[in-house]
Formats: sequence, structure tokens, C-alpha cells
Amino acid sequence: MDTMTIERAYELARARYAQVGVDTEAALALLDTVSLSLHCWQGDDVAGFESPEAALTGGGLVVTGACPGRARTVEELRADLDKAYSLLPGEHRLNLHAIYGEFGGARVDRDAIGLEHYQGWRDWAKERGLKLDFNATCFSHPKAAAGFTLSSKDAEIRAFWIEHVKRCRLIAAWMGREQGSACVHNLWIPDGSKEVSVDRHGHRRLLRESLEEIYATAYRPSELKDAVESKLFGIGSESFVVGSHDFYLSFAVKHAVMICLDMGHFHPTESVADKLSSIMTFSPEALIHVSRAVRWDSDHVVILNDELRAVAEVIVRDGLLGRVHLALDYFDASLNRVGAWVIGARATLKAMLLALLEPTRMLIEAEESGDTFRRLAALEELKSLPWGAVWDYHCVRNNVPPGWEWRRAVKEYEEAVLRGRG
Repeated sequence: MDTMTIERAYELARARYAQVGVDTEAALALLDTVSLSLHCWQGDDVAGFESPEAALTGGGLVVTGACPGRARTVEELRADLDKAYSLLPGEHRLNLHAIYGEFGGARVDRDAIGLEHYQGWRDWAKERGLKLDFNATCFSHPKAAAGFTLSSKDAEIRAFWIEHVKRCRLIAAWMGREQGSACVHNLWIPDGSKEVSVDRHGHRRLLRESLEEIYATAYRPSELKDAVESKLFGIGSESFVVGSHDFYLSFAVKHAVMICLDMGHFHPTESVADKLSSIMTFSPEALIHVSRAVRWDSDHVVILNDELRAVAEVIVRDGLLGRVHLALDYFDASLNRVGAWVIGARATLKAMLLALLEPTRMLIEAEESGDTFRRLAALEELKSLPWGAVWDYHCVRNNVPPGWEWRRAVKEYEEAVLRGRG
């Protein structure tokens, strides 16, 4: 579609939205402030760069598929990320796991990582105007093989992981200080058991003690924002997960850290959007891991579905822009990995746009007057308004391909670069 056609369609959409009291220009200005944190691990199937033979092993995570083109080096991963960012409107971030450091071929265990292992990422991000977020990596390691890390009853194992997370927070604070934007450090651990556990309290007491030691070191909020992430279950922890939602929510409120709500980490009948609305009544900030579960926490590529729209609506309706941080979290090796990044990121941005194009004040007025018919009718009619024309215009204005056109760029990159990797 040519630019002139997109601009004409946008003007018609703008007029249509004005009829229901929505200023599309104001909505797009707010959309420009939405910054997604893209997850590095989609590009290489959560292998990382600790060693040439590094690969995901256990810890409640499984990557399926064998599409050619997996990034095998830091340089390949950065090239793939460059391509993905070039197809996204707006300014976004990069979410790094600790295993993605540059270790120069040396064996650097996780309790020995330092700032020097991430200087290359910092330089790369600075050149591109990107901001970094960071995650401790408490899985795919011999000291996680027994199923317990920070909640292990083995004091030596606990000490190893405590030191790892302490170092990760130090690195994250350094990143935040260097980039002039707080680095979000998120902590997820795979601790739990496949069968029924008797001493649940014992493991949770140890996890609490480990966390209290880790977070005893304070950093400036302008440099570091901490988050803790819960889970309902994982592979190998089907019967007991130490870091449950109740545990981490209690810890987060008591210790003033963010709760991370992964959209795939709850029972299918639970609503992350509803949880977010409740939590933000008491917490200043929160982190959302944007994911998609299919029957279980399967980390499917994010699409524009009802769950994603509901989360975006809560963020906009409740005035939470800037207080809720959005980070993508999924991994799929069954399709083009760069394309998977772009599909999920654009779907998330579309959900935010749809929420920003809602005449919220009118809907609240109908609700408060008891006119539930008007409210429901309006919500239904809004679904067919020409928001797609607004999205295409947003893409064109940000110099990225609108509509389906970005797929051609991905396929060309696949033919020129990805297929040559084997």
C-alpha cells in the first residue's frame, strides 16, 4: 500500500474516531512513549554464550522446533536484533539474561560474572540508542539440576546462587547508571518438585532468607528497579513451586520490589489484567512479561488476543502508563525467530493502540449512570472502528513497513542471512 493511500485512510479514521470523542493524534503521541523490552533469548533458543556447546537444559523450560537460522554468536544475535528493531515503530529496550555475557571463550561461572562481560552489550546498545534490562539466570546449570537454587537446603548451593543474583543486580545498576535509565532486573527461579513436597514451608523460609540477603544491598531507583516473578508450575515442578504468586506478592509488598506477572504463569481461568488492576492499587510499579500460554505455560509467540487486549486496557484505563513495564517473554524455534520477535512486539503495540483509542471517559460515564446497555453497545461497536488505518499511519510515520509489508523484509533477511547458518 502506498503512503498516500495510508494517509487518506488515516484522515478518514481520524474523523471517525473524533465522532466518538477520541483524538487519534493524542493517542499516537502516547503510543510513542510505550517502550517494549525485547527478550534476547528468542533469537538463540535460550542457549546463551557461556560455552560453545551452551544449550537450554532443564529448569522448567522447553524450546520446540528446529527452524534454521538460530543465532550462534553474539554478533549473529545482535544482527538479528537489529533487523527486528528496524521493523518496529517506536523506541524500545533489550532484555538480557546473564548467560548472554561475552566471556571470551573462558569458563566463567555464574558466581564470578562481572561488568566486563557486558561492556560489549552496553556499547552496542549505546550506539543504537537502546536501553538495557537484565535477568539473573538460575537455570540450565549443574547447581540447578536438583530442582532447587535459592531455596535449596544445601547451604553451598544457596550461597552460589545468592552470589550470582547479587552480581546480576550490581551489573543491572551499572547498566542503569550508564544509560541514564533505570535497568529492570527480574528474578525467576525454577525451584520446585515434580511430586508432592512435604516441607513446603522449609523451602519457602529459605527462599525468603536468600532474597532478604540479596536485596539488603540498596541501589538508587534511578539505576535499578527490582522485580520478582512467580509461576504456577513448570516442567519438573508440577506439584510444588516455591516461588508461587502468593509468596512473591507478599514479598514484593513487604520489601517494596516490583511483582512480575508473566501472562503464561497462571491458571487459564485467571486474569492477569484483573490481578494487575488490584496490585497497582497498592504498588507503585509492576512488570508484565508478555507471553501466550496454550493450555499451559508454553511461551507461544504473542498475538493480538483478548488476554493481551485486556492487559493493555487496564494499563490505559487505570492511568498506568509509565508505571507498568512491558517485556516480551516467549521462545519458538518452529518459525523464523526474527519474525517471531516482530509478530509479538507489533501485537503488543497494537493492543496498546487499541486501548489508547478507546473513549474511556464516555464509557465510565455510561457505567456510573447505570446505563449498562450503552456501555456494552459502545464496547462492541468500538471493535469495528478503523484502528488498522491508524496503526498503518503510525508505522509510516515511524519509517517502518506498515501492514503486511514487513514480512518481505524478514523473508529477504532469511534468504540472505539465516539460511546460511545451517
